[in-house]
Parts: sequence; structure tokens; C-alpha cells
Amino acid sequence: MPPTTRPASPPGKPPNSTRPPTRSTSTPPIRIRRTPTPRPNDGTRRTRLTTLAGGESLVRARCARPEAVMNQVAAYRDRGYAIVRGVFSKDEIKRIGEAIDAVHAEGVAHGRPFRHGNLFYNVRAGEDGTPIVPMVQWPSYHNRVLDSVRLDPRWLDLLAPLIGTDLKQIINQLHWKAPGSKGDFAWHQDSRFRKPDAAYRNLGESYIQTGLAIDQHTRASGAMRMIPNSHRAGPLALDTSTEVLGTEMSDDWLRDAGIDPADVIDLEMEPGDIAMWNPYLVHGSGRNSADHQRRLYINGYVRAQDCDRGEWAFRDGKPVPLGPEPVLVHYEALHENPEPHYV
Repeated sequence: MPPTTRPASPPGKPPNSTRPPTRSTSTPPIRIRRTPTPRPNDGTRRTRLTTLAGGESLVRARCARPEAVMNQVAAYRDRGYAIVRGVFSKDEIKRIGEAIDAVHAEGVAHGRPFRHGNLFYNVRAGEDGTPIVPMVQWPSYHNRVLDSVRLDPRWLDLLAPLIGTDLKQIINQLHWKAPGSKGDFAWHQDSRFRKPDAAYRNLGESYIQTGLAIDQHTRASGAMRMIPNSHRAGPLALDTSTEVLGTEMSDDWLRDAGIDPADVIDLEMEPGDIAMWNPYLVHGSGRNSADHQRRLYINGYVRAQDCDRGEWAFRDGKPVPLGPEPVLVHYEALHENPEPHYV
């Protein structure tokens, strides 16, 4: 079995290249020193972080008040989802957005679906033939900004009360919805994609999906839509005959599963907000009819002892950097076909 190297796929890199891939060096690594700044009135403490490698200063927020965190924990357990407001600052979101735009440009340059190990660019042709990139999986393998975000200690503030401090990551994903584009996601439960079943134990209690809003998420821009409390029913008989991405939400699907469409809510967020939701929570999203794009950075974490797959993210509360070789997550042919190739 050939060794598997970490992918780094700059635009246009030919899939049959024999040159070993390396990490992108376009963005300096973030090395920081912390200087506390005054506490704002939103339940968080802000910490000044200054890059020591020539980058700009950033401001990160830590959830400091225990009651603020516990309120979100209670909401998550009760409704199956929670929204945490203003976790990332405006300056941070700007830099994260620039990194996301760079990954999008890579996908457009490929022009068709491209895979290198777990890194996958989902690219399709628009009505005019222009490449559309609705999703990229595991961009953190070669984008340092996105990699640093997924290991930010703020995730632990939110996740540790629910799933502990030894966490693996099985989702690292970017979603785009351009103005006027369809970008639909049919009604589904994320549990549908946690396969094989034996690799994911105690799924409803050990796994949390998170989404960081980069743009304003509203009903018009195609925000996620959710069914509060639907996680309590566990796996539901939702239609699985079609792909989730690119299929419109259907109220008939909900009725067939015993769900009243009147219970649907819109998950509206501002840039910097974080949503957390249970793998059994029924959700979907519609097309973007707003005049701005809708970007979402999704990271899914799981209690390490309950999952046989995934990259380590935090061990005993400390961030774990990616190792020299990717590990098995969802791409079943990772070890048989690890080289860059068009799909």
C-alpha cells in the first residue's frame, strides 16, 4: 500500500503530478501572544492576539461567563441546536473570508470535481457553463488560516460541557451559495452520513456539528432551516433516494416522516455567529435570493472514544495539529487511491 501524503492542491495542479504535495505558504502561520482587553457586555471576554510572523492583529473572543455557556448547553440539549452570537470578531471573519475565497478560486480553476485524499472540491457546471463550487471538504489540509480556526480554543468552551475535551474531527467543510444560485439542501439528518454505523457509537450524544457564519444568513440568503426537537426521535424515515445537495426541500418528506412543516424555523445568523446542531436534528436549506453570497464554515467534532475515524482535534483540551499523513474519515479509497485526481 503506497504512503499517503497530506494534500495541497493549488489551482490547476495536474492530477498525475509526481512532485510530493506541500502545504500552502501563502499565509504565514499564526503565532500569538495574548494581552487581555476590557470585557464587553455580551458575555464574552476578548483577547488581543498579535501574529508574530508579519500578519495583522486579530481579536478573538473567549466565552468567559459560565452561565452564558450553560445557557447554550441547555438550549442544545432541549431543542437539538443552539446559536452562539458574536464568537468571532469582524476582523477575524474578514481574514477567514479571504481564506475561503482563495479555496473557492482553486475550485473554479479546477473546473470539475477534484480530489486529493480527503481534500475534495465539489465543482459543477452552471447554466452558462461557468464552474460553480458549492462545497469543499477538508480545505484545512493546505490552508493555514482555516486550519487554525478549526483548532481555536473557543470550540472547547462550547463543546467540552457536552462531549468532553478529547475530540476528533470528521467534518471540515466549506459551503457557498452565490446570489441567484440554487444551492438547495434537501431535508436530512446528518446521521445519514455517519457510516459505517460501527465506527460511530452513541451518535446522538457524542457528535456535534458546528457552522460558523461568514456572511449574513437569512431566509432570503438561504439560511439553514431546522425542526426544533426533531432530534429526540432519533433516525427518521426521510427520503434518501436522492442526493441531499442540489435537491429542494419538500414538505411532503416531512409529513411522511411524521413532522409538521409548520414547526420549521429559520436559523438566522450574523457574521461571526456559530450554530451547533445534533446529528439527528432534521434540517435543510433553500436557494439564495439575496444580493450577497452566503458562506458557511462547518466543523464537526466527536468524542474520541466513540469514534474510530477522524483527525484528532483536541486531546485533553489541547489542540492537535494535523500529522504527516491523513487518516480515514469518509473517503473509503483513501489508502488505495490517495493521489490527486479528477473525479
